[in-house]
Amino acid sequence: MKKNEQKSEKKSKKVKKQDSLKLIQLCPYVLLLIASALMLTVIQAPIDLSFLAWISFVPFIIAAYYTKEIRSRKMYFVVYIVSVFYWLGNLYWIFPITIAGWLVLCLYTALLWPLLFFCLRYCMKKKVPLFLASAILIAGIERMQGIFLGGFFWRFLAHSQYKNITIIQIADIFGACGVSCLIAMVNGLFADLITASREKKLFTAAQYVKTGIVASILIVCVIYGRWRLGQEAEFVEEGPLAASLQSNVPQSVKNTFESSEDIFDGLMKDSNEVSAHKPELIVWPETMVQATLNPGILSIMEDDHIWNVLDQRLKEHAENNAFLLIGAYGGTPAMTEDQKYVILDERFNSAFLYNNKGQKTTEVYDKIHLVPFGEVLPLRNSMAWFYEMLMKVKFIPYDFDYSLDYGSNYTIFKMTGSEGQKYKFSVIICYEDTVPVLPRRFALDKNGEKQIDWLVNISNDGWFVRWGNEKIMPSTELPQHAAVCTFRAVENRLAVLRSVNTGISCLIDSSGRIKNGYINGTLPENAMARTGISGWFIDKIPIDKRTAFFSKYGEWLDFLCEFCVFFVIIASLSGRFVRFKKG
Repeated sequence: MKKNEQKSEKKSKKVKKQDSLKLIQLCPYVLLLIASALMLTVIQAPIDLSFLAWISFVPFIIAAYYTKEIRSRKMYFVVYIVSVFYWLGNLYWIFPITIAGWLVLCLYTALLWPLLFFCLRYCMKKKVPLFLASAILIAGIERMQGIFLGGFFWRFLAHSQYKNITIIQIADIFGACGVSCLIAMVNGLFADLITASREKKLFTAAQYVKTGIVASILIVCVIYGRWRLGQEAEFVEEGPLAASLQSNVPQSVKNTFESSEDIFDGLMKDSNEVSAHKPELIVWPETMVQATLNPGILSIMEDDHIWNVLDQRLKEHAENNAFLLIGAYGGTPAMTEDQKYVILDERFNSAFLYNNKGQKTTEVYDKIHLVPFGEVLPLRNSMAWFYEMLMKVKFIPYDFDYSLDYGSNYTIFKMTGSEGQKYKFSVIICYEDTVPVLPRRFALDKNGEKQIDWLVNISNDGWFVRWGNEKIMPSTELPQHAAVCTFRAVENRLAVLRSVNTGISCLIDSSGRIKNGYINGTLPENAMARTGISGWFIDKIPIDKRTAFFSKYGEWLDFLCEFCVFFVIIASLSGRFVRFKKG
């Protein structure tokens, strides 16, 4: 018995020693993963060390390369833990709104890093060149962020290059995915060269060919970008003089509805000040008019109801002045069962346009892409108990059913310029500017012809600021949101006028430049500094006559890369199943 116990004890010690050695062996690779996480953090706005994007995944790829023969769940667990901390840190601005939602989103998104690690190792074993595997897999994994909550397209490699105007021009063919692919390809090449150097295979024909391919693609992208930028003088013309208003109201104040009239008066004061400079279009931010403005609703309300009062003030302000685009609530009327009270049968997040004759136009845009749990409770009718639980655990930002209804119409607004010019534009609300499919559906008609002259993005980023030391403290969400929006401009060759509560309100031209300065205004000259303050600016909206390939054919590269990720997963698991059956 004693001998058996001694043998068992020795075996146990041996296993523990082996486990300890494995953990020690993993340490260098953990440091490599952390290095990638740190670089991926600082490449995005507002830090903007964008040059590091071109090497940010190199440590990650090298860690996968040198552990490709290690069949250890510990490695995948380590990758996941590093990924979790990366996302928790970089999405910190969701934490004050919903702790549970922040955790769930981060825990889900973090799963994509181990998945990428798994796919890279499989491709390495199959001798797929790292520059090719990295380009396809990293872009595919980014696209898979869009599976959760209807699309979370945030912190892509491409977004770090929003200031690199030459490179991002390829987005009018490939979308933001093309820029991510290019950066990931360069990362893969560097990783390829580093591993080849360590194995004394650097100066070989294969490495020269790989370098030549990547260099050629990079040069072609630069040439294309320069060519597209050189076309601006021929295809881009000045449009109307437009004004963008920026309020500075934290969502915590807006949610009370106690300051609705004060918020309105503040915006009206700025709008009157703007009017002195004769703009043709004035834009207010998302839902800053806290009223439901549909004529069908207002007609059955008392004349002195606050909604009718605000509507009348807006009409008077627009008359003989400018077209006025307002972010407010929308809805359709219904009566209670006893026919005593009017209620809202449908509720929307909407944009309304008042013309310069003091009339509200018939066109209304109701937001199509609602944020699950932020603006809508999916399945709330069939699973009411589930949402009562979510309210209790603070997964959602309200303690009542605040659900909005989805809009369905891709509305085109029409306006007339000061000299009789006819213009058309569309509105994307809040995070709709992060979803590529929406702007491109506005851009072209059924015949593939350009049908609008520009886009307006109204947003309420007051969710992502905090009040402290008697001032508004902005988060990194604000500049990152603006950076993402630049890609919608390039993809569709449409300028974007942004009017955003708490910032960043700015004009983005059709080549993706976030324009600094303006013709008149009170906001800082530096557009990316317009956070946590109120003000306004006026500028000419550029109109680009070019029709983009991306507008016609959409996210074909995104879906191709995503398909390749699924293919690699299936191929790897199938191979393991076959080996298991044989064994």
